[in-house]
Amino acid sequence: MRRLVPALLSASLMVGCGPTGSESEPSSSSTEHQDAPLTTTDVDVAPECQGLLTFVNTASLSTLDAYLPSDVAQNLVGYRATAPFSTLAQVSAVRGVGPVRLTQIEGGARALGYITSTCAGILDELALSTDDAAALVNLVNTIDSSALYAVLPYAWNGATNLLNLRPFTSAQAISEVTGIGTVSLRNLRNAATQGYALTALIAVINAQEESLWTSRLSQDFDIQDVIDGAHGNGEFKSAQCFGIDPSLFPAGQVWTVRPELATGTEVYNEIKSTVDYADRNEPLPETLYTDGLAELQARTAGRTFKGCFISYGKGPWGGIQVKFYVDTVTGYRILSEQHWSE
Repeated sequence: MRRLVPALLSASLMVGCGPTGSESEPSSSSTEHQDAPLTTTDVDVAPECQGLLTFVNTASLSTLDAYLPSDVAQNLVGYRATAPFSTLAQVSAVRGVGPVRLTQIEGGARALGYITSTCAGILDELALSTDDAAALVNLVNTIDSSALYAVLPYAWNGATNLLNLRPFTSAQAISEVTGIGTVSLRNLRNAATQGYALTALIAVINAQEESLWTSRLSQDFDIQDVIDGAHGNGEFKSAQCFGIDPSLFPAGQVWTVRPELATGTEVYNEIKSTVDYADRNEPLPETLYTDGLAELQARTAGRTFKGCFISYGKGPWGGIQVKFYVDTVTGYRILSEQHWSE
């Protein structure tokens, strides 16, 4: 029987969490658009708010100039002449565009009918639908404290402040809490719209002490970094990939290609194997184990994935197995790493 240890999650997640309110997590570059009641992929513009991008991509210079300073309007037109904006992050990166300008862009898009009341607006460089905003408020008001710290692993102070200040009545009030910034709000939105049990389960596994049988999981990684050995130790043994461009393979190493993509069942079974591997080393909380795997199954069922299996040596009697999968449609990704020793 797996031990029930609700205090483990909160305590173990403090590893690596500093006492600051600043954040440094990388953000995803996925721009997948799916029409759904909630935003089901890690994007910075909800489907209901796509009109914001249409506005900055198609409105005339004179129209943009009516809502923005002339130099900012000109900068936006100059950028889109090279490539249209596909993310809000790209808009924010244009010279002269900051929070105030994003608010002005939202105002122009709303006034001219590019977005409707189904788009709640832009908060911390994230365009939320009204459904997303409602789900976000409900999450913050009801989530267990241990799970909240797992959702915000690099914003410990922000999570603590949310717990102390709730209940909230608006997403804007949440975004204004000290310690909650662009990345944190996005993590909260993702948890509210995509689920957070798997995130919490991964956080507990990754907080386990390193040993000869270490297990690690990740939903945030760069494919090229993994292929280049970010999760290995230099003793490359073998690799097999499916759906991955062979031009990404390192020179001087033999990488094979499997013609079949991975099914959702294959991904679920492989990741569950890593979870069970970690559970044998240190029993995981029962609820997190069950709910996390249920979320994984929901995310992978019926999907197809590209990815790789990479093997490294670890001395004469051990090794590291790295497996990663990326959904061919949504871009959702998950990686497992298992260390073994005889």
